[in-house]
Amino acid sequence: MTGNSTMRHRNAALLAITKVEADEVVPSSQADEVLAGTFERLRMPKGLLERLAGVKERREWAPGRHFTDGAVEAGQAALEQAGVRPEQVGLLINASVTRDGYEPAVSVSVHHRLGLSSSALNFDVTNACLGFVNGLTIAATMIDAGAIDYAVVVAGEDPRPWHRETYERLQAPGVTRADVVREFATLTLGCGAAAAVVGPADRHPEGHRVAGSVTRSATEHHGLCIGGFDGMFTDATGLLKHGVGLLEQAWNDAHADGWDWQEMDRYIGHQVSMSHTNKLFADVGIDPDRFPVTFPFWGNVAAAALPMTLALEAESLGAGDRVLLLGVGSGLNATYMEIDW
Repeated sequence: MTGNSTMRHRNAALLAITKVEADEVVPSSQADEVLAGTFERLRMPKGLLERLAGVKERREWAPGRHFTDGAVEAGQAALEQAGVRPEQVGLLINASVTRDGYEPAVSVSVHHRLGLSSSALNFDVTNACLGFVNGLTIAATMIDAGAIDYAVVVAGEDPRPWHRETYERLQAPGVTRADVVREFATLTLGCGAAAAVVGPADRHPEGHRVAGSVTRSATEHHGLCIGGFDGMFTDATGLLKHGVGLLEQAWNDAHADGWDWQEMDRYIGHQVSMSHTNKLFADVGIDPDRFPVTFPFWGNVAAAALPMTLALEAESLGAGDRVLLLGVGSGLNATYMEIDW
């Protein structure tokens, strides 16, 4: 039996959610152009990214722009939106998949550039594409405990090094269809950044209450998606089957434990592909009309995908709306988090 975790928060509220879209639009036809020789030799059709994944385009940072530039910009905008001063922040969490090296933590440069106090904790939380939601959970828990007043969670993503390595490998002689399939998901990844500010609900009646979350793990499937500095290698079929299956198990467990998410006003999911989204609709029963999709024009922005989508939708949400965040991260882990707008 895999593990299941339920958390209910007493006094935490989302005070701001912001996004930074990367600068340059890259059409999915780029893959057809770069891999034209490989596709012709293997008799693979053009347009696979749009046809199979539903990704029409994604974004890249302009030359000279670093993924932490996006994280800092999103963090500054979130603090301004929340009306929170840098010296009031007690915790900064960086939740990005992207990093330049093993150490120091990405959080340190973001902490410094945001002008946070030396007494503000900062660290990275890495849990594939679930890192941002995990960061929100940590922040809400510390606020509930009275350890801090305000927290900032950021994520900036830049898969361009993976793209370069993947294109180089897939242009090599002897590459097979299986090789292309194994690295296909890498080509859906896009650049972007997001940030959130979390604070005490009793001081911010205008905030959006973080009600709680349910998480379930299936770590026996930890080998389905492996990412390192040289690229990402994915068993797409296995990830689709077991990832959505884990979300379905977590959904059933949550409702057995008293949560009621059948009629949420908005479902904000991690953005992967059309096949994952359609299977989620079919297996879990989520209303497609309440599930905005952003992967067609942003691609999969890793840990920043879900908060970027929430930031996009925030303008159309009103007081009293109930929002459910949900996603699967490689490993596998699945989480639902309710935020009451």
